[in-house]
Amino acid sequence: MKTGSKIMLMMLMLTIALVGCSATGDEQTAEGQKEEIVLGMTEWTSTEAPSNIMKLILEEAGYDVKFTLADQPVLFTGLTTEEIDFFMDAWLPYTEAELWSQYEEDLQQVTTSYEDVPLGWVVPEYVEEDTIEALQGHAEAFDGQIVGLGPGSGMTETSREIIEDYDLDGFELITSSEQAMMSEAMRKMNAEEPVIFMGWRPHSMFIQYDLKFLEGQDEYFQSDNVYVISYNGVEEKHPEVYDIMSRWRIDVSDLEEMMYKHENEGTSFEDLAQVWIDENRDKVDHMLGQE
Repeated sequence: MKTGSKIMLMMLMLTIALVGCSATGDEQTAEGQKEEIVLGMTEWTSTEAPSNIMKLILEEAGYDVKFTLADQPVLFTGLTTEEIDFFMDAWLPYTEAELWSQYEEDLQQVTTSYEDVPLGWVVPEYVEEDTIEALQGHAEAFDGQIVGLGPGSGMTETSREIIEDYDLDGFELITSSEQAMMSEAMRKMNAEEPVIFMGWRPHSMFIQYDLKFLEGQDEYFQSDNVYVISYNGVEEKHPEVYDIMSRWRIDVSDLEEMMYKHENEGTSFEDLAQVWIDENRDKVDHMLGQE
């Protein structure tokens, strides 16, 4: 009986130990599981490139990263409701001033991606006109068009102001996607026809073509900084991701090179993002706190 009792006792203790190990393992798995992070993304290539880099960095840190594609007003709203966690392409303090004024009480600037980037109306170097004022009376030469972005863009509203303030009779602002705008601009530039469209850096257009910003628009399109933004309290909700985002930086020239390769060589932004990470391992380790 004593031998049987000992065997039963040992089996009971072994069962308890196995159950305990199993419970501990499940608990560790639950604790170690990373939550989902949602990055807002527009159709602008200036947004796609950094967003894909950050997606891979956060996935390396163990997070499940999703994209939400929408126009900027929708993305700003999504940030305030916390359906979107971060947006990596907010142009402030000027271009997105109107949007920011609506939501600034609920949002925060997490970090600066890059600084002092120019934007505004651009024309090819072969165009005779160098200023906005010189466009007056020459609408016919440009088919009466200023080719722009979508109606939700800050550049669209500012462009309407310029047309009105400079009395650019005969000109119509054509709103479209970035892809459609560039397609039309490239069609005309390849034929060396006059064209006015929206330009900003970073963008591959400055690698592919000789362009100039028209003078006389500095008070309308002032150089911005580009920020990563999020909702207030994200540092408590996602502290590790907030720390990673806070260390984010990138050179404008790096982004333009990525855009050019994407558009001209067909390389996906995900593949280009991995190349950037491989070539900038020290920066990525810094963001991940692995120095």
